[in-house]
Amino acid sequence: MDLFNPDLEPVASARPIAPYIGGKKQLSARICAMIDAIPHQCYAEPFVGMGGVFLRRRRKPKVEVINDISEDVATLFRILQRHYQAFIDEMKFSLAGRAAFDRLQRADPSTLTDIERAARFLYLQRLAFGGKVAGRNFGISTTTPGRFNITTLEPMLADVHERLAGVVIERLGWEKFINDYDRPETLFYLDPPYYDCEKDYGAGVFDKGDFDNMAKRLAGVHGPFILSLNDTPAVREIFAAFTIVPVRVTYSVNGPQPSQAKEVLIMNKKAADSRC
Repeated sequence: MDLFNPDLEPVASARPIAPYIGGKKQLSARICAMIDAIPHQCYAEPFVGMGGVFLRRRRKPKVEVINDISEDVATLFRILQRHYQAFIDEMKFSLAGRAAFDRLQRADPSTLTDIERAARFLYLQRLAFGGKVAGRNFGISTTTPGRFNITTLEPMLADVHERLAGVVIERLGWEKFINDYDRPETLFYLDPPYYDCEKDYGAGVFDKGDFDNMAKRLAGVHGPFILSLNDTPAVREIFAAFTIVPVRVTYSVNGPQPSQAKEVLIMNKKAADSRC
């Protein structure tokens, strides 16, 4: 039983099965600890991506809901949850290589079955440079093996399949998702595209106006929320009404030399009052 929140029960964590731009590998432990300290019966994540926080949690409430507007993301998690063995069979003979990457990159996902679409998406994300979603390029390395190896990937997929048991998977716009699940007992963790990086997930997914709308909507949520963003003057101004906690992370996606970056964790009073 969790000392901070007796309503949460232990759950086996899982590793995200593919890189994804904006993933929370470095901050996940801190964010998970903050979430576990906040009383909640429903965990709701509007921008789940590859589940960088959700999958790494070691405690869970009664209800868990994950969401992403990306049809590729929602389809992948739904297939892993409901059609796991068929998905493994689909991917069993896939090999890492530029020719296959380029062929799948050109394929129209709307012409594929759900299982084929999920397999295509996972293959591209595993092999794309830096976990990019828009403008993918085939990633190369002289120091690490190819990231698509079914013998090492299958145990990770099995862990995610088990973790998704009982989880509700949605594909809604972020605002409708919040409206649908906003209750006093719901905790929202939001990881939207970073400020000035709105196009990284494709055209029409998110724009700067959404940040202002998000601040207004979050001011009225009935329960606690935690929001992660990059630390910019605009972000601090837009979300000035909330508690803002600065954090530092190290990135290496843009070149061989790691670089320090400033980020913030933003929360309302209901969440801040429960912080570790």
